[in-house]
Amino acid sequence: MTREELKALGLTDEQIEAVMKSHGTVVNATKDELTSAQSERDSYKTQLTDRDTQLEDLRGKAEGHADLQSTIDALKQANEDAKNAYHVELSNTKLNYELDQALLLNKARNPRAVRALLDSEVIQLGEDGQLTGLTDQLTALKESDGYLFDEGSATPPPAGHTPGAGQKHNNPPKPDGYNVGVAMYEQLKQNKRI
Repeated sequence: MTREELKALGLTDEQIEAVMKSHGTVVNATKDELTSAQSERDSYKTQLTDRDTQLEDLRGKAEGHADLQSTIDALKQANEDAKNAYHVELSNTKLNYELDQALLLNKARNPRAVRALLDSEVIQLGEDGQLTGLTDQLTALKESDGYLFDEGSATPPPAGHTPGAGQKHNNPPKPDGYNVGVAMYEQLKQNKRI
């Protein structure tokens, strides 16, 4: 979120600064993780390329040895399987990160609860890095279970829901802008990014 968006939500300059600082911490940590993952990925790519080259060299030297040829073929297949598994894992990591960010931007009070209600089979990460299949589901959830999202409006909670139940503090309610900052901070802390 930008400072202007936070200001529009009614946050004070101090609250905006605290939210931006928290967000900056998360962004920097995420950038560090991404850089680390990219360097690790590049290392794995180099290792796979080196192994494939070594296997091809070995294949040339092993002409006429059927057992050795089959071992080399099995090793090549294992390398290819490991490469494919790595790409699937990387893709899932990107999808989960983008989904978490989308839920935070949509002001999900409890992203885990919202994720449990989403049809994850429909949600895909496009080549452009954008999520597809999420917007319609979030719109439907906001209509059916609006209490899961902090829209800053006076949407009544569902029957039987006690606001603040399970929380460890008994502070009086703060202005809406304050609650948005606190909710974002608590979410980041819960995800162990702070």
